[in-house]
Amino acid sequence: MNLFRLCGDLSHLVAIIILLLKIWKTRSCAGISGKSQALFAMVFCTRYLDLFFSFISLYNTSMKIIYIACSVGTCYLIFMKFKPTYDSNHDTFRVEFLLGPCVILALVLNHSFTVTEILWTYSIYLEAGAILPQLFMMSKTGEAETITSHYLFMLGMYRGLYILNWIYRYHTESFFDPIAVVAGVVQTVLYIDFFYLYVTKVLKGKSLVLPC
Repeated sequence: MNLFRLCGDLSHLVAIIILLLKIWKTRSCAGISGKSQALFAMVFCTRYLDLFFSFISLYNTSMKIIYIACSVGTCYLIFMKFKPTYDSNHDTFRVEFLLGPCVILALVLNHSFTVTEILWTYSIYLEAGAILPQLFMMSKTGEAETITSHYLFMLGMYRGLYILNWIYRYHTESFFDPIAVVAGVVQTVLYIDFFYLYVTKVLKGKSLVLPC
């Protein structure tokens, strides 16, 4: 494992912890898209089925279990424990327009036509757009809490570091996975506008208000 991959994993983990702490400490899910969190839970559950029949390392297994547990736990907090604080009126992104194309892409563009491989590929495509409900929700409300902005920034950092990881692996191992790379680049592009606002506003102590 190289430094970019490790830092990417840690950024992802920090993002999840920030979100969980935000919900737990404020006892509120305000500003959080339950649809995005449900999609991320689906991503992890379909991607890490190899937990049942493959062991790579203790680190690898531990991170997979943590991702699944935290994503499912986040959904529990949003849709059950703190459901009265969940703003479903603003969380209106039509996820079926994301799920359908991802299923078709996974069936058509994959490395091998097996159940586990198709589900893995599906998770890659789905992760690329899983943040869209959150960004759509922010566009409707016109702003985001600072802690939510930190969460999104760390998620973006995770994707950016993974791109550097793929570049590094290509030069040192001649490894290149077009499905993962293209999906990862698409996902990173979705964060570009947010990154700009984060650097110009949040890091300067201002509230993140989206332009009309």
